[in-house]
Amino acid sequence: MRRHDLLRVEPAAWLGMLRRCPGVADMPLVEGWALRGWPVIVRRRVESDGAAKVPAALPLPPVHGKRRIGFTFSSCADVTPLPPVLLRDAAQIAPVAWRSLISALTDLGESVGAPPRVFGALLWQHATGLPYLTDASDLDLLWSPSDAAAAASLLAGLRRLDSDGPVRLDGELELPDGGGVNWREISSQTGVPNDVALVKTVDGVEMRKVAALFRANEAGT
Repeated sequence: MRRHDLLRVEPAAWLGMLRRCPGVADMPLVEGWALRGWPVIVRRRVESDGAAKVPAALPLPPVHGKRRIGFTFSSCADVTPLPPVLLRDAAQIAPVAWRSLISALTDLGESVGAPPRVFGALLWQHATGLPYLTDASDLDLLWSPSDAAAAASLLAGLRRLDSDGPVRLDGELELPDGGGVNWREISSQTGVPNDVALVKTVDGVEMRKVAALFRANEAGT
């Protein structure tokens, strides 16, 4: 599993997790979360999780403190992977002021063969119907460019659209091994990439050379 993957939790597994973690069960909305069909998201593993368990999380909406709550499940049998939510599918609940930018971002994704997926506030409002979006929200997107050339075109487009858009563009480029790098980490406003960047995976974080980030993809083409 990769960070940002969405999961549906089996009801028995959810109730078992709540029994093991009574502090989690006491949080607003959490007790019935999975029983309502709402997803959880794969998060980065911490040392106390154990290598065999599935690390997951959910964020509470701002009215409940915007707290991110982490937990684990015993095995992959407890969860079912869900398809990612594409930006075009969540666009209808986005603020009206974002609509023209979303259209441009969707076109950008089609042009580079990497349709944007959502995470962050827009994802959770789309998935649950709860009020996650505020005036301070970013637009968090996940992109999977096929090679370095596609990544370069994508970064150029993101710089252009971010420069005068109605909302700050945040998010990551997903790498061939499932790691993710913040797009700003590898693209300055001058277009000159940094030499190294912080890459996050489900098992931790590491520094990698930017020039090698998409090499695995290119080797397979």
